Amino acid sequence: MFSDNKKPRAMNETGAQPNRIGRNTKIKGDIISEADFRIDGKLDGNVKTSGKVVIGKDGYIHGKVECVNADIEGNFNGELLVSELLTLKSSAVIEGTVSVAKLAVEPGATFNANCNMKGKGEGNPKSGSDQNPAKSTTSFKAPLRGNSNEAAKTI
Repeated sequence: MFSDNKKPRAMNETGAQPNRIGRNTKIKGDIISEADFRIDGKLDGNVKTSGKVVIGKDGYIHGKVECVNADIEGNFNGELLVSELLTLKSSAVIEGTVSVAKLAVEPGATFNANCNMKGKGEGNPKSGSDQNPAKSTTSFKAPLRGNSNEAAKTI
């Protein structure tokens, strides 16, 4: 009677359905897609998508991820290339190399990575600019909830 079923639902730009790798699933190999991905299982390989990658709280990726946006609650080890926003939730554990335009980190997240922050227009090989994006090697452990004795560290 008061259903929203008749309203058009927003689809991602490609019209493709989002993909999900379940909690008890282990995959070894590479994934290429134009759709969004949610990973709650384990992936040993690479992901390349023109959409968003979400690593759930129980999710783990060991490899290279290339995407537009990423939300991470679980574990990542490898090379992470995010062209727009990377959001690390409080339970996230990141190790490796990260290249990102924008970074949001919740307290409690562990971020042990070599981080390359780039602004708009940077990283474009045709630009001919000699400007180097901001680069830093970062090891960051935000305080865990309920543990006031542990201080945040930045190196």
